[in-house]
Amino acid sequence: MNLEITPKTLSGEIKIPPSKSISHRALICAALSKGESEITDLLGCEDIDATCEALEALGAKFRTENGITYVTGIENPPEKAEINCRESGSTLRFLIPVAAALGVEATFTGCGKLPTRPITPYLDEFKKHGVEFISETMPYHIKGKLTSGVFSVPGDISSQFITGLLFALPLIEGNSTIVMTSPLQSKPYADITIQCMKTFGVETLEFNGNYSVKGVQQYKASKYSVEGDCSQAAFFAVANQIGSDLELVGVNPNSVQGDRAIFDIISNMIKIGDNYSGFDVDATDIPDLVPILTVLAAFADGVSHIRGCKRLRIKESDRLESISTVLNSLGANVTIVDDELEITGVTELTGGICSSYNDHRIAMSLAIASQRCTDKLIITDAECVAKSYPTFFEDFRSLGGEYDVVII
Repeated sequence: MNLEITPKTLSGEIKIPPSKSISHRALICAALSKGESEITDLLGCEDIDATCEALEALGAKFRTENGITYVTGIENPPEKAEINCRESGSTLRFLIPVAAALGVEATFTGCGKLPTRPITPYLDEFKKHGVEFISETMPYHIKGKLTSGVFSVPGDISSQFITGLLFALPLIEGNSTIVMTSPLQSKPYADITIQCMKTFGVETLEFNGNYSVKGVQQYKASKYSVEGDCSQAAFFAVANQIGSDLELVGVNPNSVQGDRAIFDIISNMIKIGDNYSGFDVDATDIPDLVPILTVLAAFADGVSHIRGCKRLRIKESDRLESISTVLNSLGANVTIVDDELEITGVTELTGGICSSYNDHRIAMSLAIASQRCTDKLIITDAECVAKSYPTFFEDFRSLGGEYDVVII
């Protein structure tokens, strides 16, 4: 689906969708609990569907009534399971350890760029802890039951490996320690995991940047409400900064989500006439904000820097290349310097045809940037937003955005 957007500013009230990160975690904790849990405001999107289907393959049961998702926890895991992770890195990296802790011989498949996204920490460590990777490339095939002990994990690939281990280690006999061999990047995502697990009755101790997990803990069925997604709120917060007039509803100002940083970044900008100052941001802990931060910087006064972007190269697209390429094609001034972005602000962008790179965050960032274009903007493969925010363009239109589906 290709969308041709007519440049317009947005106005009105937008209810921010539930957090995708928290939705994944709540589902997994509920599936690992005895009895039935109730989850309200669960996000509906392709990645969350992938996690639900994966947990069903492991023995959990789901039903939704009147907006509440009821999760019956896994009682008797299957001996074998086929798990299709679609394009969800979270589903893959969270559930490999869970399946291993349950002793399930599992095969993990996926599509898009998922087969190229690394799972190196598991390949390196699990063979020391009772789990064999019969296939070390996708489809990944694991066999054996995870055993406790010390897990040495680098922190500069993805915090998702820490989350996967945190979910799994309380299920097995014996105490375990996750030792970081390099500083953990995107640490707020691990914080979200720990907070969610605590709600479901499982404790984790963080010490000196490492994690200690007691074995044979029991997840307890709970009622859980998923708060608004700061990552998605960022698109509308930036829309406001570049000219829209939106009221954002459903964001928790005290959230542990790292992406709440978008509000601090914007509030710290200095007003310069009708514009705002550039900024210098370390995105190590907030990688999902980089595409929309680049849009924000594209219209700022002076030069902005977005640092700590190395891991953006192994997302749904190489986001450093994709966001710089599409914005520069519209007249922005974005330069990649090693694994950082340097952006010199401009007053407006032209129109044109831009690829979404089949990346939901690139498509949504372009839609927000369109309001400062001088001509119509076409985004190709815009349906990719279904990965995290299926109703984005419906919401965009309800706020005054104007677009047509076109053939190019």
